Amino acid sequence: MIVKDIEVKNIMPKTNLPVSDFAVNPYVGCTHACKYCYASFMKRFTNHPEPWGEFIDVKYWPEINNPGKYAGKEAFFCSVTDPYQPLEKKYGRTRALLEQLLPTGISISISTKSDLILRDMNLIKQFPSAHVAWSINTLDEDFRKEMDRAASIERRLEAMRQFYEAGIQSTCFISPIFPGISDVIAIIERVKRQCNLVWLENLNLRGDYKARILDWIHEHHPELDDLYHEIYTKGNREYWIALDQEIRAYTQKEGMMYIRDDDQHRSPFGEPPVVCNYFYHEEVRKSAKKGI
Repeated sequence: MIVKDIEVKNIMPKTNLPVSDFAVNPYVGCTHACKYCYASFMKRFTNHPEPWGEFIDVKYWPEINNPGKYAGKEAFFCSVTDPYQPLEKKYGRTRALLEQLLPTGISISISTKSDLILRDMNLIKQFPSAHVAWSINTLDEDFRKEMDRAASIERRLEAMRQFYEAGIQSTCFISPIFPGISDVIAIIERVKRQCNLVWLENLNLRGDYKARILDWIHEHHPELDDLYHEIYTKGNREYWIALDQEIRAYTQKEGMMYIRDDDQHRSPFGEPPVVCNYFYHEEVRKSAKKGI
């Protein structure tokens, strides 16, 4: 693992992401090394020859100036790394940023695949409208190990439970959904009493990891070759349409709110979570850029 310190001028860049005003990334790179990670495109800007997952740049930044401009805004941790990857235990850059932001009145949302976040639960709870999401796209630990080096599924679920029971808005981010592999309804069943929102996102294949995932499917699940060819070569939507209908029927039976492309709704604590289908978020994002 190659680790180096870097100085950055701005740790709070504005973002076009629909979920926040600022995207913060205390690290460059991520040791979770997810095979499907879209953030691997960051290699183009780092001058790192090492494979994605084998290098980390640890960021250091000036003290945040003009803190008043962040009041009423929201910061997202993180857009191209995991704020609680294992090196955070040593370097503490995510915690340092949280401590700097706490007096500003900013809201925060955090996405992670780690239970290290439990260390900062009391700090996170002090932010207005804080919410935390754990990425969980399978209950099969063998499949999880094939796809990432992050915390086990059970550790993520336990962290989610503790945050939820502490009164912090919690999300199960079922992403990416692998066609024919991810059992979405089984995951919802597992988390429905310990989160306020379930967010569904389909597997998008692009860039250099498209071939890597398709090769893995061919090697480990050749029976799915035709399905993946239909979806990722021909652009056939039938699988996602059928899954949408299946989840809609399930949520109706369970008394859950089911919505599309809108993550602003969350259920009150003690009630079944809202389920948000974000299958076509790429189209929504394109439409937003065009002003449609």
